[in-house]
Amino acid sequence: MPPSLHVAESGAGSKTIVFLHGFGSCHSIWRDVIAVLAPRARTLAYDLPGHGNSLECQMAGGARQAARAILTDLADRRLDKVHLVGHSMGGAIATLMALAEPERVASLTLLAPGGFGPEINGPLLRRYAAAADRTEISACLAAMSGSGSLPPGHVVEALFRMRERPGQLQILADTAAMMTKDDRQGVIPGERLETLGMPVMVVWGTDDPVLPVDQAEGLPAHFRLHHVLKAGHMLVEEAPDLIAEVVRRNTRRRGRGPRPAFGAAAS
Repeated sequence: MPPSLHVAESGAGSKTIVFLHGFGSCHSIWRDVIAVLAPRARTLAYDLPGHGNSLECQMAGGARQAARAILTDLADRRLDKVHLVGHSMGGAIATLMALAEPERVASLTLLAPGGFGPEINGPLLRRYAAAADRTEISACLAAMSGSGSLPPGHVVEALFRMRERPGQLQILADTAAMMTKDDRQGVIPGERLETLGMPVMVVWGTDDPVLPVDQAEGLPAHFRLHHVLKAGHMLVEEAPDLIAEVVRRNTRRRGRGPRPAFGAAAS
């Protein structure tokens, strides 16, 4: 059997909220967000393939392969419909999951998602991939955050412990090189985003140094957009209470129903 994905499960309730972290991170970053939501919902926080306790799961296919692996894991858990929350690379993966199997996604909350524009701060992400000690991890998190924002100690510690795993730093370096080739990232076509019928909320820090906030321009009209003033890229760490409230509100919204895929005739 292939190695399984690691999932931290909390809470109980009629809705299931799935959390997907960004590149170089792990499930522990969602601690403060989940603490607000778990009393009324079941939450599943994944370690993405190639990260933390999912280190043995390969990401040869990048975000698309990760999306397929998580959808398979959710099917194995007999979860028919879930609310997806993804940050950065996790946002790209969540979007690809919703595009692949929209009937299984009740809502989509995207925090500074990858794949919405070609620009990406390759040098900073490659530095973050190589960060091995607490001081450098903290410095990288601060560089990716808004001015004056200090990374939480529990996040720094979790990322340090994750990077102690044999082979983790090499996998992060390889993934960063693939993601930031020529300091550009792959882009999800806007016409595909138009087909998504579930509620979609996009949250972006106005001072994001990793993925420019102007990548949120030109989104489909039915997407909702929330700018976080003076925040950087690390929205989960910088504003956990705000993120929890945004997720809660988006999981209560109704979608517009699916649209036909680009190029397909409406029935």
